[in-house]
Amino acid sequence: MPRLVNREAVVAVREEWRVVDRWWTDEPIDRRYFDVVLESGRNTAVYRDRETASWFTQRA
Repeated sequence: MPRLVNREAVVAVREEWRVVDRWWTDEPIDRRYFDVVLESGRNTAVYRDRETASWFTQRA
């Protein structure tokens, strides 16, 4: 679960889902997405790439 997004605290997780796709290719996608509410009240989506164990912001 994300705790910070761009140095801003996450106050709530509104939704969570997983995407597994392209498993038949050389570059499969395995991501866990979170729709979160930040301390400022803004909503944003972030995901963790399970292949690289890295976090990314979908939109800010």
